[in-house]
Amino acid sequence: MCGIVGNVLARADRTPDLAVLKRMNDRIAHRGPDDEGFLVQGPAGLGMRRLKIIDLTTGHQPMAGEEGRVSVVFNGEIYNYRELRENLGARGHAFTTRSDTEVIVHGYEERGLASVGDLEGMFAFAIWDAPARTLVLARDRLGIKPLYYAVLPDQIVFASELKALVEHPAIDRTLDLTALSRYLAHEYVPAPHSIFRAIRKLAAGHWLTYSDGRVKIEPFWDVHFRRDGAIGEADAVEALRGALDLSVRQHLVSDVPLGVFLSGGIDSSAVAAFAARHFPGRLKTFSIGFEDPSFDETSHARGVARALDTDHHEEILGPRVALDLVARLPELLDEPLGDASLLPTFLLSRFTRRSVTVALSGDGGDELFAGYPTYQAHRLARALELVPHWVRRGLLRPVVERLPVSLDNLSFDFRLKRFMAGMDFGPVERHAAWLGSFTPAEQLALFTPDALARMEMAPSYAAFHEMLAHAPSASGLERMLYLDLKGYLGEGVLAKVDRASMACSLEVRVPLLDRRVVELAASLPMRLKLRGFTTKYVLKRALSGVLPREVLERRKKGFGVPLARWFRAELAPLLQEACAPDMIRRAGLFRPEAVERLLGEHAAGRRDHRKKLYTLLAFQLWASRYHPA
Repeated sequence: MCGIVGNVLARADRTPDLAVLKRMNDRIAHRGPDDEGFLVQGPAGLGMRRLKIIDLTTGHQPMAGEEGRVSVVFNGEIYNYRELRENLGARGHAFTTRSDTEVIVHGYEERGLASVGDLEGMFAFAIWDAPARTLVLARDRLGIKPLYYAVLPDQIVFASELKALVEHPAIDRTLDLTALSRYLAHEYVPAPHSIFRAIRKLAAGHWLTYSDGRVKIEPFWDVHFRRDGAIGEADAVEALRGALDLSVRQHLVSDVPLGVFLSGGIDSSAVAAFAARHFPGRLKTFSIGFEDPSFDETSHARGVARALDTDHHEEILGPRVALDLVARLPELLDEPLGDASLLPTFLLSRFTRRSVTVALSGDGGDELFAGYPTYQAHRLARALELVPHWVRRGLLRPVVERLPVSLDNLSFDFRLKRFMAGMDFGPVERHAAWLGSFTPAEQLALFTPDALARMEMAPSYAAFHEMLAHAPSASGLERMLYLDLKGYLGEGVLAKVDRASMACSLEVRVPLLDRRVVELAASLPMRLKLRGFTTKYVLKRALSGVLPREVLERRKKGFGVPLARWFRAELAPLLQEACAPDMIRRAGLFRPEAVERLLGEHAAGRRDHRKKLYTLLAFQLWASRYHPA
């Protein structure tokens, strides 16, 4: 696992500034504390920081091919590198290391851009093809590893994280107001935008080429909900069990100590169960918990660890540890992210890093197999739509709004109020409203008239419709699965896990997002994922006999923190300071009275604004650190 940076100039007679590359590289030292390397060759400059995982002695980067014509810097892991190495060796390529990085170089020498499709793994890499004077950037299929870039009139600059890119003196820090609006709507900035107007994210499953100042971006993979033929339930269960077993086994390849994040939920428990089968020796598992019982899952993790006989490590934290971390958010996030589970994810990563360098995670199961309550809610909403609109608005909603506010994790009133609020929209907008923070109407009341006038596009849920334009094969609830794979997972969860773990120099791998598992899941009919109101039906069937029944039957909880309570107590001073009327007025983005209303209603217990307030706080803390123009 590494971090990469680079700068390629349009003119062949100019050379990148090595001092600038070094400054950029220093900003991502946490991603790779073990080694660094640079290449300046003609108009191209590449840099990297390395966390040694595979081939600890000879895996130095940038790495060149046989004749030094092709060089690569690479962040990630290629799980099928041994097979690729064997095939490329048979075709005459000479390998000088045991590193997975080298198969990228020789694969490109052999097959050009088509070689990207041969890679099974998580990756973001840059190839400099000197004879063709071409830079190639590529990002893995699901976007597990990040990659940002900026195309300027005379050059391209790229890096694993925004904080490295903005070290380049040519990068303009002007805020993208449309991206900010989309952040407030979804709690992340959807690709290809970033929070800065001049910077873009390379979308998952895409490559980019830059040659003589010309840029070309193309997809090399996407999720397709195809029906090659009716598959029976028994065959689906058997195929899924085999795909999971193979993926987890390949994800165990490492030359350094490895363990598994274990929450006690279905997904992480499944990963731990298959890993325990293949791991040489006793598998290490890790969990953290909180003293607030409505947010603590350690007893469930402990039960799974006992059933699998793992070497289980557990840490229980008081509120102070996570509270202190909130003020450090801008250190962890160089782009706003409105997901407070970043805090426990960082704490779990820090705890895990004391024992191992690599951890396997269960992320992805909910998006592949319809595990979120929102999928059940969509089914319920379809039935409720038969009730006349005036009854829903005039009778049901007022009753729901009068329910007393509870501050517990996923409390009944919190879920019911969000459900009823979503009933004002069509299915796609409803999905966005259920998951996000500020609806377009709420944004119109939040932004100043000046900020709204300067937006290229008025607040909307257009980002979801843009995503769905790439998924013509999806229908019904599959459209929501696609949105969650591309949006909530791809832009939110995976970004959160990458930043939180890399801040601790811990590599996190996600076996459930192996291409073969994803493609198998996408090929299965919806009735095998959501059977009536039973979520993850086929996954639970595949895990029958692998995991204890109580794990498969337990209600989903999520990895949260007691924000609603903290915003009325311990976090109130930080919230008031970051969102003070003078601060808000000076920035000129939000109406101070609108922010004051949110703060006042939450503090008085009249409304639960935990999501809105955290999304605002994360942006305010980010802006105080990065000073966007």
